[in-house]
Amino acid sequence: MAVYVSLQCLGLIILAAVLLQTVVVSVSFIYFNKVLNTMQESFSRSSVSCLINANPPFESGDSAEDKRSDPCWQVTQQLRFHIEKTIANHFQKEISTAMRDKLTGVMPILSPGIRGVPLPKVAAHVTGVLSSTGPQTAEGSRSSRGYLGERIRAWEGQRGLSFLQNMELREGELLVPRAGLYYIYAQTYFRLPSMGGTDGEAKGETVEEEGAQLVQYIYKKMSSYTVPILLMKSSRSACWPRGPEPGLFSLHQAGSAFLQPADRLFISVSNASTMEMDGRASYFGAFLVG
Repeated sequence: MAVYVSLQCLGLIILAAVLLQTVVVSVSFIYFNKVLNTMQESFSRSSVSCLINANPPFESGDSAEDKRSDPCWQVTQQLRFHIEKTIANHFQKEISTAMRDKLTGVMPILSPGIRGVPLPKVAAHVTGVLSSTGPQTAEGSRSSRGYLGERIRAWEGQRGLSFLQNMELREGELLVPRAGLYYIYAQTYFRLPSMGGTDGEAKGETVEEEGAQLVQYIYKKMSSYTVPILLMKSSRSACWPRGPEPGLFSLHQAGSAFLQPADRLFISVSNASTMEMDGRASYFGAFLVG
């Protein structure tokens, strides 16, 4: 009987200790939680006051240690760091996009192997081919050909500055692989021989007075339409040079056009016999922009 009473007392003592410990932990939790909420609220009000400039600004004579120990200084510094980081990331992205667009815009002088310069998924840049016989052109009258000028066939699509990316070059024509809005550009370079000299001077003066009409055409051919369609043209009037040096002229044009699969692009010019087929001076190309 005495043993039973002792065990019962021991159980009550243990239960009382557990209850007391539970009460102490609960009270401590409530107290510290209240203190933490008070500190957070105080810090929040301090942070807001820093942002709305409720507190006086830091004096220029304050030491760096005093500033670092001030909660308001810490808040403003963290906010400043976050803003600067966000702005820097934004401008870095914008500058990268602008530079990529700028480099893509000057694609005629770029090679597809340049690192960091992504090319469009569909693009081509073909250059002139120097030949002792001059540029290869398609002969015939306009009534049979359906287009103005003489079509240039001698284009290089693989070597030097030229490249073909998901496009084909067939007999001087660029074959469009997929529908979309394309940016198309072309430049042709002319070298007009001098008409000066003693032989045929009168004839030379007559030609010089008339001048030369240099014209560049960009055409597209459609499988559903037999006659090529003129997309763009550029022209200028040039006088035949009288001195010993030849006259140098270039025509450049660019624009956008919506093209369908199997459409073909080609260039024709007037005075094809005077065209200089230097790959850095005479070229044309296109790339998909959307």
